[in-house]
Amino acid sequence: MSDNDIQEFEEKLNYGLDLAERRMLEEKALRGQDIVVCHKDGSIHYIPAKEAIKVL
Repeated sequence: MSDNDIQEFEEKLNYGLDLAERRMLEEKALRGQDIVVCHKDGSIHYIPAKEAIKVL
């Protein structure tokens, strides 16, 4: 694979991951569910999916 092919593949992969994350958050928000987030200090928190969508 050339550098251009690799870059194109990475862009498609990142787009797909972003789309999957967005769809998962939207589905959880519809159900009123929370998601788990980890802060830089290692602490774990639960936040509503609706709040996470606002950040995106």
